[in-house]
Amino acid sequence: MTNAVRYSEYYDMQSVFDNLYAKAQEGHQFHNLMELITNRNNILLAYRNIKANTGSGTRGTDGLTIREYKVLNEKKFVNKIQNRLGNFKPDVIRRVFIDKIDGTKRPLGIPTMEDRLVQQAIKQVLEPICEAKFFKHSYGFRPNRSTHHAIARATNLINVGYCHYVVDIDIKGFFDNVNHNKLIRQIYSLGIKDKQLLAIIKKMLKAEVQFEGVSSKGVPQGGILSPLLSNIVLNELDQWIADQWEDFKTHYTYPKDSNRWRALKKTTLKEGWLVRYADDCVPRRSTKTTRRVA
Repeated sequence: MTNAVRYSEYYDMQSVFDNLYAKAQEGHQFHNLMELITNRNNILLAYRNIKANTGSGTRGTDGLTIREYKVLNEKKFVNKIQNRLGNFKPDVIRRVFIDKIDGTKRPLGIPTMEDRLVQQAIKQVLEPICEAKFFKHSYGFRPNRSTHHAIARATNLINVGYCHYVVDIDIKGFFDNVNHNKLIRQIYSLGIKDKQLLAIIKKMLKAEVQFEGVSSKGVPQGGILSPLLSNIVLNELDQWIADQWEDFKTHYTYPKDSNRWRALKKTTLKEGWLVRYADDCVPRRSTKTTRRVA
């Protein structure tokens, strides 16, 4: 059992998250998520998760770390975060740069600790809903998934699927060029229709960055909610590529996916499979030729 699941069970939130996942799979529309986000146990869970994170000692523009919140009693702390969510206005994001392997610098945006607590509380509720909708072979920044799973999937496609043509895709400047309005529409299309929550997320996206001002596009790298938002953006790409082969809809309903793929190989469709980790994609193609028109 992972620490995240153990903490969720301790604060009696795991059953809530499981219920959100199940409802999302059934196509449920969520209009009142702020009630769950501002729930006492969800806020305490957010504190516990951040405290366990190695970045909990990193300071934002307010100069605070998670340690400063230890002095608050539980009721005062919960009320502070609830009030913040009730009238949210993001603090200025601290800008730092880290070195990349190619010698360039990667810009990171570090929110204040209070904003990180707000983001974590939101993420905990949104994540199970999104997970129910995400493409099954996307592995970056998702619970219980890692680079090892992506490598295992790619290896399986090579050794079992005989796919040897690889197209390696890295979306240049992806995080810096996300369209905010389109992202909000994509969140809405996943069934997340709480207007107050969507307004808070939009304010987060428009948060002022230290020395740079307010950005009209992009998802700040370094924010707790940013990886989930990025996966929401890229999920449309995942689904579109999968629909070209892996999840291609046929008139006849086959008892197994393997039967459907065997039939598709007799058409002029190009066999291709997607393995994605964040903004790095590896579509693979079979070496076999096609024989006739569908």
